[in-house]
Amino acid sequence: MAAASGVGSMPGESFDEAQRAVLGVLGEAAGGVPHLVEVPGRGITAGMLGRALGLVSDLGIDLQPAGWRLLGDSGSSGVDHRRARSLLAQDLDGLEELAQGYAGAFKLQVAGPWTLAATVEKPRGDKVLSDVGARRDLAQALAEGVRTHVRDVRRRLTGADRLVVQVDEPSLAAVMAGQISTASGFGRHRTVHPPEASEALGWVLAAIAAEGAEPWVHSCAPGTPLDLVRGAGARGLAVDLATVDAAGHDVLATALEAGETVALGIVAATDPGADDGVTDTALVEQVLRWLDMLGLDPEVVGAQVVVTPSCGMAGASGAWARRALSLAAATAGHLPG
Repeated sequence: MAAASGVGSMPGESFDEAQRAVLGVLGEAAGGVPHLVEVPGRGITAGMLGRALGLVSDLGIDLQPAGWRLLGDSGSSGVDHRRARSLLAQDLDGLEELAQGYAGAFKLQVAGPWTLAATVEKPRGDKVLSDVGARRDLAQALAEGVRTHVRDVRRRLTGADRLVVQVDEPSLAAVMAGQISTASGFGRHRTVHPPEASEALGWVLAAIAAEGAEPWVHSCAPGTPLDLVRGAGARGLAVDLATVDAAGHDVLATALEAGETVALGIVAATDPGADDGVTDTALVEQVLRWLDMLGLDPEVVGAQVVVTPSCGMAGASGAWARRALSLAAATAGHLPG
């Protein structure tokens, strides 16, 4: 049967409350894949970038008014980088306590190398994206950090029989299209060509696979090159179904036919309103229509489908976040396969 999961971020300011909600809904659902939540409402060190940079110990990093910045060697890290690492450690302690006795699949998330390169600054300004050597160093440091992270989580969640690591790359399409602004705002960084884009992403995905975890890549952005992502080593593709173009649908179909995972973001990430009319029946019909459009038999590929919200839910209400996860779980439970 199909499975259900979340994308990553949850609303509010309490890690324990958000993690308990995810474990409660997805951990008890048949085929559910609960995840380590991100709660960016606690501040920038708890957001997607802060969480990923908290895994990087080989580079010095600090936080400036313009955002995160590389400094050099690890001994020069600023207080905010140390806070990000400490907060991640606290969250993992909390997860270990809340997930005692849990057995099943579990998912982690980390910002990918190209999203970091497009947002983190070099020591003397401008994005890491502007420097080939700096973006290589950051990608390789991230790969090693993720490797250590997977080992740590596996040690804490001894009952997890399937560990997934979702690499979030919302900026990949813009990086490859030359759409990332320079520091001045008057120019754009040069396009990153497919071989380099694939190589850097591949380092992170290979590190995940080497630790026995399942590498996925997620992006809600239109135009994400899913063929390149899959070629870099992703064995799961997570998308907002509404943003996928014709070429993307073909790649998703190919992935399903190859026995790989496709996570379909079809549940609204924010509350659509009191009279939204959203039901698991309507969502099941949406998935079945999509599979029919691709010419795929739900009985054959249904078990490889994961139903999720369309994107992270940091901007949702707590009530809608729980309902969205429940809708995803109910939808997955009604799908064949």
